Amino acid sequence: MTQTSDRGTAAERRGARAAAAAPDASGAFTHRQIMTILVGLLLGMFLAALDQTVVSTAIRVIADDLQGYDLQAWATTAFLITSTIATPLYGKLSDMYGRRGFYLFAIAVFVIGSALCGLADTMYQLAVYRAIQGIGAGGLMSLALAIIADIVPPRERSKYQGWFMAVFGSSSVLGPVIGGLLSGQESILGITGWRWIFYVNVPLGVLAFAVVFKVLHLPHTRRDHRIDYPGALALIAFLVPLLIVAEQGRTWGWGDTTSLVCYAIGAVGFVLFFLAERAYGDEALLPIRMFRNRTFAISGLSSIVLGMGMFGGILLLPQYLQIVHGSSPTVAGLQMIPLVLGIMVGSVISGQTIARTGVYKPFPLVGVVLMVASLVGLSIVVGADTSIWTLVPFMVMLGLGLGFNFQPVILAVQNAVSPREIGVATSSVTFFRQMGGTLGTAIFLSVLFTRLPGDITSAFTRAAADDPRVAQAVQSGQLNTGGDLSDTSFIADLPDHLALPFKTGFSHTLDVVFLIAAAIVALGFFVLIFLPQLALRTQSGIQAARAGAGEAVNTPAEGAAHAVGAAAPTSTAPPVDGVDRTGEPAAGRSGGHAGDDAPRLGGRHEAAPDQATGLASVPAAHLPQRSGRPRD
Repeated sequence: MTQTSDRGTAAERRGARAAAAAPDASGAFTHRQIMTILVGLLLGMFLAALDQTVVSTAIRVIADDLQGYDLQAWATTAFLITSTIATPLYGKLSDMYGRRGFYLFAIAVFVIGSALCGLADTMYQLAVYRAIQGIGAGGLMSLALAIIADIVPPRERSKYQGWFMAVFGSSSVLGPVIGGLLSGQESILGITGWRWIFYVNVPLGVLAFAVVFKVLHLPHTRRDHRIDYPGALALIAFLVPLLIVAEQGRTWGWGDTTSLVCYAIGAVGFVLFFLAERAYGDEALLPIRMFRNRTFAISGLSSIVLGMGMFGGILLLPQYLQIVHGSSPTVAGLQMIPLVLGIMVGSVISGQTIARTGVYKPFPLVGVVLMVASLVGLSIVVGADTSIWTLVPFMVMLGLGLGFNFQPVILAVQNAVSPREIGVATSSVTFFRQMGGTLGTAIFLSVLFTRLPGDITSAFTRAAADDPRVAQAVQSGQLNTGGDLSDTSFIADLPDHLALPFKTGFSHTLDVVFLIAAAIVALGFFVLIFLPQLALRTQSGIQAARAGAGEAVNTPAEGAAHAVGAAAPTSTAPPVDGVDRTGEPAAGRSGGHAGDDAPRLGGRHEAAPDQATGLASVPAAHLPQRSGRPRD
């Protein structure tokens, strides 16, 4: 009797804890519940964002210890490939089967991969284990943003999403500091210092797993669909060769036979992916009809462009600080703090303002202007003797531009699609940004190392004309002025009169690269001009889905819009000849597709309830049949 009572009491406690973490009957979470869930999500995202910068700082030490210096790039490439491919898969599968299980899976895989990386004995093993890490990392960022969309209404969401950008920015500073500190130790507690770079993820990951397991309980009704296996395989065939050539092309040569083969395989994979997605329709990994949604299409394209610019700035500034100013990776990370502060301030300003006004479109546009201005300014002021303090205003400006950009764009996409497709929409934008960053890194490093030998040679020629010591060093032939520059550490050991031409040539090359980055980012302004300003819904994804399933099926359009939190229309003028007052086909927004834009501010569009639910304007007889029971 006592055992039965104890079991009953334990079950009641578990039920009470789950109920405390779950939403109320309407699907709403309290602020305390949201903040508790946010802690777990931020821990997971911090793990993924920090890992990339930590490893990039320590990779040479790791490669030397594992006697695989020439293989070090593959450890980075393996992580990049699996994380990029996994991102859209997490989004689609979590829409179908719920987010909680997949987020816990992502954390668990990342922790296992981290533990294995710490045990690696060869670079080949490290590359394999980094690939396992990447499978987990692919879900940590995109699913965190999708979960916030599930539990927080768009009108309030930007206040919480700013934390994610702050975590991302902080990792770019803490990564080099932690990486340099740990990899610089011969051993810690009898274990080689660099191995702690991976082991430190284990307790943090376990903590994140425990928090998410305890507090995250999202109601979800399973929808059985065909799984788009052909699309997933075609995506792998499309991305893997292109990611490999993006990482290795500078070494191989962009026109080398190996590179050309990668291009050809990637092109075939793209065609197969398009055909698979068209064949699977709404069940596709990335439904093609979503690109008919102007918000989704513009946000995806701008994410590619701005991802290139973001990685350009974050990649090139540390290079400049380390090579020209002689900063260690740890010190260079600390010198990037103004950039991170700008990101945090930009995220807070944009988040608070959007929550008050419901207007998000100006922020990406202003952000692009700030990014372009900062990159152009850096191209002007960067030189061999430029003070760190001269760079601070431009780093702050670049950070503000980044803070103004990415969260409003994600918010716009999440607000413009059906709650049932928030996962695939969010992961797609994250995926496009990752691809942009990969392309940007390949382009900028290619330009850098292509121009660098010529610019250094020119700098030495000018210096030799003014300083006989430089002329003597050049004529002796003992000084490398334009050959292999894969290792620039020797510059720190040169006397000042010989180091200066190297630093001058490097600075001139960076001027050009910063200008290219500015031109690419500027394209984003002309893309974002066409981003629709839609009314932000006042209900979370869970609330909207519940309202749509329970009430909106047979509700008139305007009433359904109110039921799910869409802005009330100020005009309901009927379409004329199938075209509404905006000149867009009326039928294009009446089919319940997520590809249709939500109501615009100012009443320029009629309320479109299907944007909030995906169901309101679909006859009940044609609704997709749901099966299964609600799950966490």
